[in-house]
Amino acid sequence: MRYFYDTEFIDNGRTIELISIGVAAEDGREYYGVSNEFPPEQAGSWVRKNVLPKLPPPASQLWRSRRQIREDLEEFFGIDGDEPIELWAWVAAYDHVALCQLWGPMTSLPPQIPRFTRELRQLWEDKGSPRMPPRPRDTHDALVDAQHNLRRFQIMSDMEDDYARWAAGRG
Repeated sequence: MRYFYDTEFIDNGRTIELISIGVAAEDGREYYGVSNEFPPEQAGSWVRKNVLPKLPPPASQLWRSRRQIREDLEEFFGIDGDEPIELWAWVAAYDHVALCQLWGPMTSLPPQIPRFTRELRQLWEDKGSPRMPPRPRDTHDALVDAQHNLRRFQIMSDMEDDYARWAAGRG
C-alpha cells in the first residue's frame, strides 16, 4: 500500500520536533495527528505564521502524545499485516526523520516501516516536471499537503497510463 504523507515540524538546525503529521493512503483512508509535546515557544517566525495558525484547537482529539501518534500510525499502516508499506513525500528528507523519530532511534523502528521515503519531487522531475494543480489554500496543514501529494502521484500515474495506451495503439 502506498502512503503519501507530510509533516510539519520545528527545525533548529540540530533537532527536528514533530508538530503534526498527515497521511493519505491510496485506499482513501486518512490520518492526522498533532503532537501535544512540541515546544511552540521554540517555533521560528515562519512556523508561527504558516503552520501554528492552521492547527486545530488544543481541546481537539487530534492533539495526541507522540506515543499515541506512533501507535495510531502502526495501526493505520497495518504493520502486523502482510502488505508492504510504501512511503511517499514531497522533498521527503526531513519528513522521514520526523516520522522515524516517533519510534526513537532508528534501531527501534519496526522492520515493516521502510528505512526510506520515496521522493515524489524527484519522480516529478524524472517525468519532465509535468503541470500539476496549484497548491491548496491550506498548504502547511500536514493532512492537506498529504492529500495533495497523493493527487500529484495520481496525476503522474495517469499520464504514464495514457502514454502506455498511446504507445500500445501505435504497434
